[in-house]
Amino acid sequence: MTDAKTGKTLTLKKKAVDAGDTAEGERRKRAGGRARQVAQLDRQREQKRSIAQAPTPSPRPDAVSEKPSAPRKPSAGRAPAQRDPAGRQPAGRHSAGRNRYPGEPVPDQSPEYYARQDAPAPKPAERAPVPSRAEIFPVFTPCPQGLEDALVAEMQALGFEDAVPARAGCRFHTDWTGILRANLYSRLATRVLVEVAYGPVHHEDDILELALDTPWERWFGAEQTLRVDTSAIRSPMQSLQYCNLRVKDGICDRLREREGERPSIDTVRPDARVHLFLTEDSGTLYLDTSGESLFKRGWRLEKGEAPLRENLAAGILALSGWDPSKALMDPFCGSGTILIEGAWIALGVPPGIWRPFGFERLRHHDARHWRDLKDEARSRIAPRLESPIVGYDLDPHAIEAAKSNLDRAWLTTDTIRFEVGDARTVPPPADTGWLVTNPPYGERLPSEHDTGLWREWAQNLKQNYSNWNVSIISSDMDLPKALRLKPLRRYPLYNGALDCRLFSFEMVAAGYRQK
Repeated sequence: MTDAKTGKTLTLKKKAVDAGDTAEGERRKRAGGRARQVAQLDRQREQKRSIAQAPTPSPRPDAVSEKPSAPRKPSAGRAPAQRDPAGRQPAGRHSAGRNRYPGEPVPDQSPEYYARQDAPAPKPAERAPVPSRAEIFPVFTPCPQGLEDALVAEMQALGFEDAVPARAGCRFHTDWTGILRANLYSRLATRVLVEVAYGPVHHEDDILELALDTPWERWFGAEQTLRVDTSAIRSPMQSLQYCNLRVKDGICDRLREREGERPSIDTVRPDARVHLFLTEDSGTLYLDTSGESLFKRGWRLEKGEAPLRENLAAGILALSGWDPSKALMDPFCGSGTILIEGAWIALGVPPGIWRPFGFERLRHHDARHWRDLKDEARSRIAPRLESPIVGYDLDPHAIEAAKSNLDRAWLTTDTIRFEVGDARTVPPPADTGWLVTNPPYGERLPSEHDTGLWREWAQNLKQNYSNWNVSIISSDMDLPKALRLKPLRRYPLYNGALDCRLFSFEMVAAGYRQK
């Protein structure tokens, strides 16, 4: 006799993961819920329409309307249709005959649904428009104070003929391609800001309403990070920080209403930057297309004492009247900012050719068009300079920093010659040219050495630099007196918060006393 046990079969079933256990599942649930609400509203709207409308004969397929009907504006309460992050279309009323992605709700299969298939389809919600190259935008480009007229001249030379000066910047109108070109080519601008909203502002709630009414979904969405900055002139608002929060609230609330989520805030490396500018009774919202400030060319890591920003250095060269085909010299070159900017100007290197921009992270960015613009710019870069560019400094460490910056700027020692040298004794590199410099002053130079340095340097200029143009930026308003030279022009400038002057001299043979 044998013992027999009843056979049992063990079956293992793989438990399906609940969609709500993952972030993707949560997103699909929200998408499904929104789609069902939209479908229900559409069914109610169709039922009301079928009751209100009397039956009319269908027009012939080949009939042509004598007068085109005006496009119907979308309802103020309806959000524009959005594209799924994977490129799929959201679920809609007419999605029965196509493949559905996981988590998408099954469309209505009632008899009323099939009856509606023969009715004219309602116009779908409008998508956020892609910026057209023919669409014209108002633009504001800020710059260091004192360079407004030079910036206007630069923008007009770039083709923006309606450029006019404004406080610490200039204004003009252009299409989207022009905005890309302004970012790529401008040497003096700090940013390129596109005006997206303007309105009266008398209270913080007005700022919220202004931000709520602006179509931010056209430029960026909830999947992107955001930063908001606020500046003001004579604004009655008590707290600019609170105004900043009102803008953020308006942007986030609008995107949450239309896309179901709100963007995250990132003050370090945001995908999108928005600027609020307030006056006594108005507010303007700008979309920043530049990202990092335009003076950050991407080459300067080594800095000397009291360095000039790159766009201020380029502005000084513009105000000096330097002819890029002539020699350029800086006897107090420091880390080489003025001379590297001069070399890029002479060679035709666009200042933004090797740096990223904020508009590259916005929606609808046309990467191919942007690549074509940069390729065109590269094709115009000259292979070599026509005249020498030379820099001297007493500090060997400053010369090493200048050489490091030279290499990062994709320039060679054949382009700019950096050497240790004393401004009081170095000779000019050519018979004629421009000397443009930012000499030590204030804390950079002990006061007991001021008089001796200026007197000895001025003696070298008078004796050896005949037919040279000399431009010096300094916060010392008595510098011409110390040099015993009379300036032809004085340009008020600001090096950061430091009030300065750009003094321009013309060294004429036998025009100054040789003592």
